[in-house]
Amino acid sequence: MDIMQQSLIFDIKRYSINDGPGIRLTLFFKGCPLSCRWCHNPESLSPVAQKLYTARKCIGCGECVKACPHQACHLSAAGIATDTDLCRACGACAAVCPALATEISGRAYRQDELMKIIDKEIPFFDQSGGGVTFSGGEPLMHTPFLLELLALCGARQIHRAIDTSGYGKTADLLKIAEQTELFLFDLKLMDAERHREFTGVANRLILANLKALAASGAQIEIRVPLIAGINDDRQNLEQLATFVAGLPGRRSRISLLPFHNVAENKYHKLGQAYDVAGMTAPGAERLQQAAEIFVAHGLVASVGG
Repeated sequence: MDIMQQSLIFDIKRYSINDGPGIRLTLFFKGCPLSCRWCHNPESLSPVAQKLYTARKCIGCGECVKACPHQACHLSAAGIATDTDLCRACGACAAVCPALATEISGRAYRQDELMKIIDKEIPFFDQSGGGVTFSGGEPLMHTPFLLELLALCGARQIHRAIDTSGYGKTADLLKIAEQTELFLFDLKLMDAERHREFTGVANRLILANLKALAASGAQIEIRVPLIAGINDDRQNLEQLATFVAGLPGRRSRISLLPFHNVAENKYHKLGQAYDVAGMTAPGAERLQQAAEIFVAHGLVASVGG
């Protein structure tokens, strides 16, 4: 086993209770093949490290300007300006920023480094029936690295969950399934063109992978991010429910995740525009109606993770 491989992780969340059973440690891999308009982790999309900057925190000390080895930082009237053509996201600026106005999203970890972090959480897993959830971004973009981590966790009898869009090689997904106790599988839109419009990719591979995963006997929880006006219409929900109810193997539980506009500040930190036009949270009545559609197809559905 080669524990010297590395992958970029952009966040490590301890004491998570929404990413599988019990108290969990969630590792967020960087990089995603989708670009969902409602993504609440925009820093997860790029497969490379990125600089984040919060202007309101900046005290204008200029330490980052002096520390940058690529002369990419400049002090302006509006705060620190970064020349993206010169910036290498090396982290020198973040390391010296006394106000934490500058951050770097994405750090390379080896498996042995991550296992040291995971091992410290084992008492919480044992007491709560929890474990480790591998999320993102998209974990399937890191398959060789992920398989090693899954094997190491399995040797410790740690419960393993994968949070995935399902967009990846089917063979990789089925290899991962051999070492995974639970999949949190996102489903968004059944219409292929609308799926491409709002996520950047078609859904044919995603649906085929979900069928293959279900046929393998894997335990799957379907997660539906519900955005009013985009995918909460009866036609889409009926099609989703029919598809899930027709999957082979054990019945999947449905979690409806209402849209929330909490990511705007992250987009600002990345220097990106956040277009929320047409995206709102569905009301309580609409959420109840959505849940009833899945229940009518013999599925267990609830609101929230």
